[in-house]
Amino acid sequence: MPTTPDWLQVAHHVLLSRQMDTLEETQLAPQGKVKYQFSARGHELAQVLLAQALTHPHDAATVYYRSRPFVLACGLTPAEALAGGMARQTGLSQGRDAGVMFNLPRRGGATILPSSGDVGAQYTPAVGWAQAVAYRLEVLAEGDWDGAMAVAIGGDASTAANGFWAALNIATTQCLPMLFFIEDNGYGISVPSRFQTPEGNIAHNLNCFNNLHTLEASGSDPQATWEAIQAAVEHTRNGGSPCLLRLRVPRLGGHTFVDTQAYKSPAEREDEAARDPLPRLHAYLLSHHITDEAGWAALEAQVADELAQALQEAEAAPQPDPAETARHLFFEGQAPRQGGLRPEGVLLPLGPAAPQPEGPRLNLIDAVRRALEAEMTRNPRLAVFGEDVGAKGGVHGATLDMQKHFGIQRVFDTSLNEEGIIGRAVGMALAGLLPVPEIQFRKYADPAYEQINDLGSLRWRTANRFAAPVVVRIPVGYAKNKSDPWHCVNAEAVYAHTLGWRLAYPSNAEDAVGLLRTALRGDDPTFFYEHRALLDTPEGRRPYPGDDFCLPFGQAARLLQGSGITVVTWGAMLHRCLEAARDFPNRVDLLDLRTIIPWDRQAVLDSVRRTGKLLIVHEDTLTAGFAGEIAAAVADEAFTDLDAPIQRLATPDHPIPYNMALVEAAVPNAASIRQKMAWMLDY
Repeated sequence: MPTTPDWLQVAHHVLLSRQMDTLEETQLAPQGKVKYQFSARGHELAQVLLAQALTHPHDAATVYYRSRPFVLACGLTPAEALAGGMARQTGLSQGRDAGVMFNLPRRGGATILPSSGDVGAQYTPAVGWAQAVAYRLEVLAEGDWDGAMAVAIGGDASTAANGFWAALNIATTQCLPMLFFIEDNGYGISVPSRFQTPEGNIAHNLNCFNNLHTLEASGSDPQATWEAIQAAVEHTRNGGSPCLLRLRVPRLGGHTFVDTQAYKSPAEREDEAARDPLPRLHAYLLSHHITDEAGWAALEAQVADELAQALQEAEAAPQPDPAETARHLFFEGQAPRQGGLRPEGVLLPLGPAAPQPEGPRLNLIDAVRRALEAEMTRNPRLAVFGEDVGAKGGVHGATLDMQKHFGIQRVFDTSLNEEGIIGRAVGMALAGLLPVPEIQFRKYADPAYEQINDLGSLRWRTANRFAAPVVVRIPVGYAKNKSDPWHCVNAEAVYAHTLGWRLAYPSNAEDAVGLLRTALRGDDPTFFYEHRALLDTPEGRRPYPGDDFCLPFGQAARLLQGSGITVVTWGAMLHRCLEAARDFPNRVDLLDLRTIIPWDRQAVLDSVRRTGKLLIVHEDTLTAGFAGEIAAAVADEAFTDLDAPIQRLATPDHPIPYNMALVEAAVPNAASIRQKMAWMLDY
């Protein structure tokens, strides 16, 4: 870290940011050329100085919508910045995301991890990067990561968000190299900071927080700001614990360019104007003989010329190609610049799709554990974590004894915060690891939906610059002898509609091994469903299919061949459908989808064209369940082949009950499936 910043370079980026904000506020936004304008006026000095302090090649930062000065100082060009706001092809997202959402693989400064439009969502991915720093240094013995750190940049209002507290708990309990860089401008839109934290000072309130070093300073005074940043960065790199730095900065513009700030008193506006860092920087450079008035004027003119040239380039940039809009939701064969194992050439290749059965039949949960152990042995970047996965071995036993075999840094417990589990996984994946978090039950994933949604669109939002392949294991569904509304949720239709995620749902141990290994050697975020009624019951048992078996996604299995009716199902319902079909030999064509995203559309259509009838059975609720998607596809593409109305059997639109008799009445069972099959066969 430099002992003193390059003050002329600091001035250059502060002036560039200020002039760019002015250009957008007074010209481009009123003309409709920029749709979202979040001014950083007043925040520039602190951000540019932070960029100067982050000199390690593996430093990374998460940012928010007011972070453009920092990103400019890390290598974003003015033309790219303007093109982003104008939704042109040469912007960072190629017109996919708003221009105030940033992502930037390293260009000499810190890596800018993909930003979110959700307030507070930047913190847990940053703590994931911080954990990856420790992992790559201590587990992988990569000495070049020594001294690297993560920074999460946020406004004062974001400290009230779930993600802030999740990251704070992770960073402090694990003593990770993370800096919470809080720009306190006193407001969250129009809401004063005293509504975000008592008395409006998060640093003061966290002085007693163990394993956290807190600092405060002005973000307007050049020397004081630099000294505070220097102290915070040095502590984070070398102090063995995270740091929170609160810098008090003025927000000289409104929340956006249309915000008149009528909620501020004249005295507040005057105080903010007096704390403007730009004239203070000007005075500092003159008083320390770094430049003179002529030099300052020349710098202003140089920046104005640079900005005018950048505007010409941005306006001349092409519009994005509408034919490319759907690209990059999933991996398409081209490695991203950052994230996952593929950019560093360490992704294991897929194995054969033919199983090589060995040994006795295994429970599904034992097969999952054996597959995880085999992949962890081969891939040192794979880490398993979640609530109770360590010493306990998971609430269902999927990670039993794995911590003893692989160590506490590769199999570890987490705080009871699903936002933290998934957000941390994002940061770890962006840093080149393969995180495999476990969420104990499907319902428990709901608090993490913000991170889940952001992760799914991450590759698409960055036009394949970044990717974060994460495999999330989730036990789902009713259990063989106990159920209730909290532990028995399936809700696969919700995740089928969550863009950018793949979803595997095996019905037996062999398929579980093949699908899990394919996910672990893949490039996309994946939900891996493990049905609770199949974890240790005879229906799910199969011989272990070998340590190389990889089952392709999107290939349904035909369990029965028949000419009278097509039955499509997945998960535990597969076995109930098999039982029901015994009364109709050679008449039921039974397909197990095995994966929901992607689903084997062609296999279903081919079967329906042979049988003329379609029954879809699933455990999720009826309304908006995934059966509706399958039915719509068949009605669209095979309507003239149908000899009967398409039928669905599913759980009624209510939660799973606690009483087991009520469970059996709610969830499709062999008797109700058999009755529906008979009706359709006779139709």
